[in-house]
Amino acid sequence: MSEFIPPAKPIIGDEEREAVDRVMRSGMIAQGPEVAAFEQEFAEHFGLGRACVAVNSGTSGLHLGLLSSGVKAGGEVIVPSFTFAATANSVALTGATPVFADIDPVTFCLDPASVEASITDKTVGIMPVHLYGHPANMPALQEIADRHGLRLFEDAAQAHGASLNGTPVGAFGDFAMFSLYPTKNMTSGEGGMVSVANAEIERTMRLYRNQGMERQYENEVVGFNNRMTDIHAAIGRVQLTKVGDWTAKRQSNAAFLTENLAGVQAPRVSEGAVHVYHQYTVRVPEDRDGLAAALKSEYNIGSGMFYPIPNHELAPFQVDVELPETAAAARECLSLPVHPSVDQAGLERIVEAVNTLAKAGA
Repeated sequence: MSEFIPPAKPIIGDEEREAVDRVMRSGMIAQGPEVAAFEQEFAEHFGLGRACVAVNSGTSGLHLGLLSSGVKAGGEVIVPSFTFAATANSVALTGATPVFADIDPVTFCLDPASVEASITDKTVGIMPVHLYGHPANMPALQEIADRHGLRLFEDAAQAHGASLNGTPVGAFGDFAMFSLYPTKNMTSGEGGMVSVANAEIERTMRLYRNQGMERQYENEVVGFNNRMTDIHAAIGRVQLTKVGDWTAKRQSNAAFLTENLAGVQAPRVSEGAVHVYHQYTVRVPEDRDGLAAALKSEYNIGSGMFYPIPNHELAPFQVDVELPETAAAARECLSLPVHPSVDQAGLERIVEAVNTLAKAGA
């Protein structure tokens, strides 16, 4: 059988290993100059025009961003249910309540109409997810937020380099979190990077990530140990020099798949949007699970189901709400390999496999 094509594949090269060795030799291993340099370089590379704060995970970034923006117990933050659980978890960890809205069936991101219908007198914010690397409809969501006096946040975990109408993801909300987990479009081994809209949120985030201290032993708030290490930052700095080429390869791979796939609904890109294809997600109207199983057993091709159980159905939440587009996406979505390690032969094998199986009704 042909070599397995995994659904995702972290890329770590000699340059990353050399960067880690450099930090190890320096003796400065915890949060230090590498982290500071990574924060500045990340903001510059993606053209965010605002400060960035590095933390030890994407979930920490969401949690601290919400706390630093004033989200607390008694408030509600509107989020999609069709996303990874960290989105809702981070809201719940502040003591606030995640309120689940439906998604747009084209972009898989928050539907502004559903958001508007979900607003109550307890709503304090809206947090869309730029799912799979496609930007959410930020102008429409900003208009709703402004009209209702709400704050707007961004879960940009999967959207490094995505943009909408020329504005990069991460430059819209009060804060935006980018995940640096190994399977994301770039990694620091583990970690998160948070872009912030103003100096107050930035300073508060820096306090929270470091036990509530700006100066040693002068604790100002009850904080956390959410620091990024210089080891992780050194990896991230190297990855920044490569992510542009990797993104172009993802987009090229996606274009080939879209042009040649049949029997499934390929992802669509909204006007003015730049999609960075963290995932290449198709809809399989009939027997998504059967197609995924056949891809693996007959063609040795991996795939992913993101996300088969919507957040509002998970044990910690269990909310009785009708989200028809979320339900359809959870039932039909399948992500095919699109990462930069998929070569032309791999792309052709994916196309052959999907088209053959879809035609056969697998």
